[in-house]
Amino acid sequence: MMHSKIPVAQSIVHLCVSKGIDTVIISPGSRNAPLIIEFTKTPTIKAYSIVDERCAAFVGLGIAQQTRKPVALVCTSGSALLNYYPAISEAFYSDIPLVVISADRPVERIDIGDGQTIRQKNVFENHILYSANLYSELVPTDEVTDQKVAQKIKESQRHNDQEINKALNLAIEYSGPVHINVPFYEPLYEMTDTPISKPIEVRPHHIDQEISIEEFQPFIKDWNTAKRKMVIIGVQAPKMMEQHLLDILGNDASVVVFTETTSNVSHPNFFTRIDNIIGSLDDAGFKELQPEILLTFGGMVVSKKIKSFLRNYQPKQHWHVDSKKAYDTYFCLNKHFEVNASYFLKKLKESAKTVSSNYQKQWLEIRSKRDVLHKSYLSMMEWCDFKAFDYVLNVVPDHSILHLGNSSTIRYAQLFDVNKTLDIYCNRGTSGIDGSTSTAIGAAMSSNKLVTFITGDLSFFYDSNALWNDYIPKDFKIILINNTGGGIFRILPNKDKDTKNFDTFFETTHNLTAKHLCEMYGFKYLKAENEEECIIAKEQLYALNNQPLLLEVFTPRKINDKVLSNYFKFIK
Repeated sequence: MMHSKIPVAQSIVHLCVSKGIDTVIISPGSRNAPLIIEFTKTPTIKAYSIVDERCAAFVGLGIAQQTRKPVALVCTSGSALLNYYPAISEAFYSDIPLVVISADRPVERIDIGDGQTIRQKNVFENHILYSANLYSELVPTDEVTDQKVAQKIKESQRHNDQEINKALNLAIEYSGPVHINVPFYEPLYEMTDTPISKPIEVRPHHIDQEISIEEFQPFIKDWNTAKRKMVIIGVQAPKMMEQHLLDILGNDASVVVFTETTSNVSHPNFFTRIDNIIGSLDDAGFKELQPEILLTFGGMVVSKKIKSFLRNYQPKQHWHVDSKKAYDTYFCLNKHFEVNASYFLKKLKESAKTVSSNYQKQWLEIRSKRDVLHKSYLSMMEWCDFKAFDYVLNVVPDHSILHLGNSSTIRYAQLFDVNKTLDIYCNRGTSGIDGSTSTAIGAAMSSNKLVTFITGDLSFFYDSNALWNDYIPKDFKIILINNTGGGIFRILPNKDKDTKNFDTFFETTHNLTAKHLCEMYGFKYLKAENEEECIIAKEQLYALNNQPLLLEVFTPRKINDKVLSNYFKFIK
């Protein structure tokens, strides 16, 4: 087996392999040649080549999202590294392990006018678990005759080994992004058939956190006396919470459980569409729903309406359960249980007592009425975004993966009771539109399940370089809702919607279609411009699996905000 002749490149790959990292996304370059050589010559590594670093990082994020293992990203020096930042920030807030390994110029070459050279040290410092800044290595130690120089090289290698271990272990232990910056001297392309690096290995470790009886007792006392308890489950991966423990909450008459499309949990008594309930309440309704205790699990919450409700009608107590962090989303957080959800629910099960309450029953009755009105409104709705989402969400096959784009896509999905057999994902760490397509493709590359990606037009065209990828599975599906602009901005309050300024700088109207992109990148292209064509296209969408397929659904631009506004008035 051939190796890079630069020891630090060998050390990085050796330690990645020893810690179970087996996937690397490489963006081409010259300064990163030692890393490319070492990763691609290692038989246990799956190496992918993706030119656009921004797309490459989101593809890696999509893979790590599915495998729940760190994925390495390798790029050359200079501005290439900065293109990773959107995915790094998403990984930071979504707790997804990414290992960024950037090649760099030696320190004395920074800020002297060399090309592809920027200040790379700690460049992600606000959104990274750790930044490992390695020392440059000239040559292997055994080729040095001067003992003082040899000692300096050994010290440099020891520093590098410690930094690499620390970065990789933190990515594994705390499930987030880390950055390893590696300055290389030339020559960069020399190889050897002999391993010349034997790095020190420090194993990652996990500490299982627990709750003592003394700590838990005052909280369980409050739980057992409260008659109005609300549980909100934010974004989380599938199968993160055991069903028999979720049933404890779903079967408790004093508990109302709100979930979101991205919560990936289910129970007949859970409220899957928060906005359908919250969006139609008046002050009296809010006061009836106001909980005494709010218990939250998972990550970010999509619904703005639930945030507004709980900030204005605050519970007496808010507890969040997460082994890593707790956000004071509702401005009333008073306890962070630093354990995982299943452990907490097991402790709750041991001590929880039944309390007489009609809290859940009352809101289940309201939900039933809202469901009838929801179906009634859909039946008389004209062709629009809302109607299109009703069609496409119902066509996704059971037991497959559904990726959702941000902005209007995820918000429309929140209004539907989406198929409970699906594994549902969306980049909700920073909620950006920039890498949704790339993330979905990364998920498809690493999963045995069929992946469908539903997105809006601005998000899709923004990330169209995602299709420049030779590894897209043939059964991958994209459903593109094209309303020729950023329709979400028409929904937001704005008195000057129908002006040239609004059209240009907010809604960003256009006449683009995905047809030519599909031709260029080898996607099968289908389109639907009305309800009838959508029904026909649905039949072909999952019948054709010999190449990736995109269905472009065209909807009117100007009626969607009115349809959505009238929807909440109707169900009220």
